[in-house]
Amino acid sequence: MTGRPALPVVLVAGMHAEARAAAVGHLLRTVPGSLAVHHDLSRAAEGGPVRRVLGDAVGEVESAVLPPVEDCGCCALREDLPGLLRSLSAAGRYGLAVVELWESVEPRGIAELIAGRCGEAVRLSGVVTAVDPALVLPCLANGDDLAAAGLAVAPGDHRVVADTFARQLEYPPVLAVAEGGEPAGPEDLALLWQLHPTARQVTADSAALTGLAFAGFDPEAAAAAQHPACARLPQPAEEAGVATLVWRAGRPFHPERLHRALEEIACAAVRSRGRFWLADRPDVLLSWDAAGGALCVESAGPWLAALPEGAWDLVPPERRIAAALDWDPVHGDRGQHLVFTGPGLDRGGLAALLDSCLLTPEEHAAGPDAWRRLPAVFDTWLDPATRS
Repeated sequence: MTGRPALPVVLVAGMHAEARAAAVGHLLRTVPGSLAVHHDLSRAAEGGPVRRVLGDAVGEVESAVLPPVEDCGCCALREDLPGLLRSLSAAGRYGLAVVELWESVEPRGIAELIAGRCGEAVRLSGVVTAVDPALVLPCLANGDDLAAAGLAVAPGDHRVVADTFARQLEYPPVLAVAEGGEPAGPEDLALLWQLHPTARQVTADSAALTGLAFAGFDPEAAAAAQHPACARLPQPAEEAGVATLVWRAGRPFHPERLHRALEEIACAAVRSRGRFWLADRPDVLLSWDAAGGALCVESAGPWLAALPEGAWDLVPPERRIAAALDWDPVHGDRGQHLVFTGPGLDRGGLAALLDSCLLTPEEHAAGPDAWRRLPAVFDTWLDPATRS
């Protein structure tokens, strides 16, 4: 150890290039000795090289071409960035490293990379997503593959524009807002606020952004806040024609009825997320993640109530706290908690549709052994072993 302070690093993510440029430019101008780091992945989808650019408030300082790692541009970024940041720290000349992520790179993976592989020489001091409010709805409504939009980071990148943008938007504690060509209207601003109400929203050219770049960031806490079991989901809201429905229920879904309604439910709002349980998989916590009409349903492990009590100490405290808040004497932490946000949301119709997919009181009374014999229509989505 040299005794030199750790180099603070702030990530600036987001699909809106002009908003990112505004936030990065402001930090470079206001923080003495700051340096921007950017990996251009525009050729990554075709297996091309990655261009790494270093710049300051005046302009480009240095550039280098990096070969892709196993035809993956994002892998090249991940291989290069930790060593680069350690070398910038060792140089002792910089007051802040601003890592500007390319359009479709998600901040969570890079935040965890920096925290895990850069050592004590580097301190992740902030994570920001820069956003143009007028482009939020178009991005969330875009169900195209990233490859079709020219935003893939590898030949096999099959992510979708909408859900990639949603993860960029909902992960960080700070949103840097910068309007581009079209001014944002009240609906745009209401949508942005309802999608991530706990975020600190600041303008991209504000002193507040400079201060928040040094506020500190805990990737473990951020990951816990994203886990379906304890995610900090939005609360009910309505403003400027944009609404958020929070739907909760104690009975499980009937798999066939839910399966028939999936498309209608997923398309009812530009964004929906949360946790749910199926009657034929009563011990499995399932995550719901939909944007742009594209739905992802995955197992997130067992419900806490399905674990032996001796295993509870192995579960993160955030998970135990969230379970305690929703604990039911019969079902424990099992339950439905889904949140839907979008303009023109038919909250009453959507709630009625969701209610119709639940087990009836008579079906519920039959108990888990009977539930497990219900049609296994989700076996194409989920591991059939989760039914046992």
